[in-house]
Amino acid sequence: MNEPDFIAALRALPLHPGARGLMDDCAVLTLGTETLVITHDMMAEGTHFRPDADMADVAWKLVATNLSDLAAKGAEPVGVLLGHILGRDDARFIEGLREALAAFDAPLLGGDTIAAAGPRALGLTAIGRATHKPVPERSGAQVGDGVWLTGPVGRAMLGFEGVPEHRAAFNRPSPRLTEGRALAPLVSAMMDVSDGLLLDALRMAEASGVTLALDPQAIPVADAKRLDQCIRWGDDYELLFTAPAAAALPVPAHRIGTVSARGPAPLLLGETPLGDPATLGYRHG
Repeated sequence: MNEPDFIAALRALPLHPGARGLMDDCAVLTLGTETLVITHDMMAEGTHFRPDADMADVAWKLVATNLSDLAAKGAEPVGVLLGHILGRDDARFIEGLREALAAFDAPLLGGDTIAAAGPRALGLTAIGRATHKPVPERSGAQVGDGVWLTGPVGRAMLGFEGVPEHRAAFNRPSPRLTEGRALAPLVSAMMDVSDGLLLDALRMAEASGVTLALDPQAIPVADAKRLDQCIRWGDDYELLFTAPAAAALPVPAHRIGTVSARGPAPLLLGETPLGDPATLGYRHG
């Protein structure tokens, strides 16, 4: 199975209402007066990090990518659970984990450690507390809303390629936790950009039943000469959101488009209709 087929099969299983139909990056569970936001992401050697990567950077990124999902829900971290396969440089991994947990105030709750042969796969579950209800989701974009992005895309791509000023964007991304909490009361839909701006915008449009019309000239990118690659590469962890066009935003953001009624394609880049996920960003399988 490829990733979309596998997720489609999972949707046929009994789902908790908090799973949001597996159409979002987080589960949302209300317990009494509190609402918990829970997410789980994995990283695999050779796919998400190089075999010779500094394991301190790997640990940091594992935490940051999970917390980025919480940021898109306006949640504040409560703690994390770690799934770890023992291997090279475990002491460096622990050091990077220590740095990330301290930087984002996300203490370790527990987890599991095993020994196994083959490439390493690492997992982390992040638990957050919602700071605003209803908790933002992908599916709320409304016709007439503006489409916004908190910062440039393509920095991680350049960092992966070794451009010095962008290495940190790939190795040690920073989840937009503060921005997510500030935006949560205002947005109609929000998600983080992890698999490429175009692919994630397509997912938001499909979940909301609308068309997102993006202006390619308005999209902030790290290298204007490589716009097409910057908006497809991913790993940026900026927040993509929709909000009323006249909304006074509490954080810096770039308006990159408009939400319109669903047309022949869920996504427009200028005048070009886009709808094939395989051409728009990163998917597994």
